[in-house]
Formats: sequence, structure tokens, C-alpha cells
Amino acid sequence: MVNVPGNLKTKLMETTIIGPVGQNKRIVIVDILRGWALLGVVLMNYTAIFFFAGSKPNPDAFNNFLFGFASVLFDSKSWTMLSFLFGYGFAVLMDNVASKGINPVRFFLGRMSWLLVIAFIDSAIWFGDILKDYAVLGMLLLLFRNVSAKTAFYISLALLLINPALTAFILSFKNNGFPLASPDFLLYHSHNLLDVLKSGLICTYKYEILWPFYVVVFHEVVLLCFLLGLAAQKINFFGRLAENKKYIKRTFWVSLGIALVLWVPFAFPQAPWLKAVLKYFNPQPWLFLSTMIFITSAICRLHLAGKLKRLFGALQLYGRMTLTNYVVQNILGLLLFSGFGLGLVMLHLSYGVFMLIALSIYVAQIFFSKWWLSRYYFGPLEWLWRQLSYGKKLAIKRVRDASPSFSK
Repeated sequence: MVNVPGNLKTKLMETTIIGPVGQNKRIVIVDILRGWALLGVVLMNYTAIFFFAGSKPNPDAFNNFLFGFASVLFDSKSWTMLSFLFGYGFAVLMDNVASKGINPVRFFLGRMSWLLVIAFIDSAIWFGDILKDYAVLGMLLLLFRNVSAKTAFYISLALLLINPALTAFILSFKNNGFPLASPDFLLYHSHNLLDVLKSGLICTYKYEILWPFYVVVFHEVVLLCFLLGLAAQKINFFGRLAENKKYIKRTFWVSLGIALVLWVPFAFPQAPWLKAVLKYFNPQPWLFLSTMIFITSAICRLHLAGKLKRLFGALQLYGRMTLTNYVVQNILGLLLFSGFGLGLVMLHLSYGVFMLIALSIYVAQIFFSKWWLSRYYFGPLEWLWRQLSYGKKLAIKRVRDASPSFSK
């Protein structure tokens, strides 16, 4: 048997118990999907800053195309995909923690509490923060931790079926989050950092807590996606991706068909008949979800076919640092657009420039993720969050002088 120094052996044992998931145990497609979803997040978050600054897409064909393309491919598809993957990851974590003899409920409550702390800080940086929603609804998800895959699926289906009527009812209140929060966005122009952070917290409160649509419909859809992801993990859907090839192909075509059918009425927003229908039955979230499922299945099919390997390799690395990359996107947004930073939001740049900035940041983060993960087990925030969750100091730097697996 290979002799291992005592201090190194201790580090390796700690890594095995509460350390990183081995590369051979990680489900590659899950990281790829996370990486793709975060592309949409940075594009749509910077789009939100663009509109809150009072800007409008230039009337030229190019900017209109960019806005339409981003709306169709990413608007509400990225956070729904991340919500689905959160539910999937929740089920994985519950199993892993329980297998180590740790109380999964107590552990996860603590983990979500720390996520709520991170979310509060991020909400000051970016008023569209979603971490707080994941933290609160993640605690609620604990109630479903022991349900079967079939039960989780049926509950998510029930939430899906009631959604159009619920959406129409909530929208009837005529209370929009944009005009509620936009006056306080002026603080974002301040050269004082405290004013900028204050604007983030105030706009978060008005846009996401006082707006009934966000409070009710948004959270209902997030919970729906959580449960769908939970059901997927319980049948090990992504772990048996090749075996599920025919189901992925069927899902691809069915979701595409549904999305195309649902796009038709929204192509005529001024039609009197559409207004009458939407008053009582608004299927817009169905459109978002069907498009998200289509994109997810398309990525799965391409991955199974061995296509776009370099792109998917980059997305995988990016997705392994989801929390770090998400928060850094928001910090860089503050430094670039706010009055405390470069103040680009006050220059009334074109929509295309905003998208170029977002894409440039995303590409830079891909290279940073590759560099960082070649030296460390976790992203910086992932490591911090894990340490807070387990309540002990964990190794982060990769051990280069020995392999974590030994042969007799």
C-alpha cells in the first residue's frame, strides 16, 4: 500500500468526507446547462439596467433584432432553467449529506440561511437578485424532500395548469413593478457608493416584494421548476442521459411545437380577441417554460451527439462556478454602469453596446473559471458558502503532489 504522510492523509480524508465531488462523479450536462443559463442571466440583467436607465433600443434593424433575439432565447428562460437545476441539485445534496451521517434538514436550513445573507449583499449590488428567492423557496422545498418522483411531477403539473388563470388574475391588479421602482433608480447614478447600494435595496423591495406578479406568479413558477428538477433527479434523468435519448428527442419536438403554438397569439398583442382571452387566461409562463425545456433538450441532444465540444467544455467550467460568476457579473455591472463606477448608464449607449459588454464579461469569466479551477477545487464563493454550511475550514487549493485515490 502507498505510504501517505500524516498531514496529507488528513487533508485527503477531509476532502473525501466533505470535499469536492470528483470529476468522474459530476454530471457534466448539469454544469453545461448552468453555464448556458448564466449567459442568459448576464444578458437579461444588463438589459434590465438598460431599461431602468430610461433607454430604449435604437430604432435601427440591428438593435431591434438583438433585442428580439435576446427576448426569445433568454428572457425568463435562464432563471427558469436555473430553478430547474436548483431543484435537481437540492435532491443530490440531500442524498450526499444524508450518506455522510449529517442531518440533511438542519444542514440545508443552515445552507439556505447563509445563502440569504449572501443574497442580501447581492441585492444591494443588483436589485434583480434571485438568490434570496432560492433561499426562501429552498427552505419550503424541504417539505417535498421525501416525495416520490411521480408525486413531485404531479404537483409541478398542477402548478403549471393553474398558472394561466393565476397569472391573469394577478395582472388584473394593474400594479407594475417597473414604475414602482424606477424613480429610486436615480440613486444608481450617484457617485456615492452608499447611495448606489441603497438604490439596490430600495428597488429590490419595490420591484420584487411590493409587485404582486413577482411575489405570486414568479415564485409559483420557481417552485414549479424546483419540483420538476427534484423529480428529474429522483429518476436520475441526467445521470442516465444516453439511456433517455429517445425521451429527450420526444421532449425536444413536443416542447418546440408547444412553444411555436404559444408564440402565435403573442405575435398580435393588439388583437381584441387576444386581450379578451388574456383577461382570464394568460399562458405566457407556459411559453417561457416550453421554450426553456426546448433549449434544455436541444443542448442535451447536441451533447449526446458529441457536437460543440469546445463550447460545452467552456460552459461546463463556467457552470461549476455558478455562484461566483453570478455575483461577479453583478459587481462588474455596478462598477461599469453606476455613478460610483464608470457611469456608463448615463451615456445612453445603444442596446447593442450593452449586449457586447455583457458578452465580453461572460467570455472573460470563462477564461477565469478555467484558470481558477485548474488550481482550486471550488470557486471562491462556492468555497466560502461550503465552509459556512459545514461550519469548518475546508481545503480549497488542489493537492498536486499526490493523487486522491490509492491502489493496494
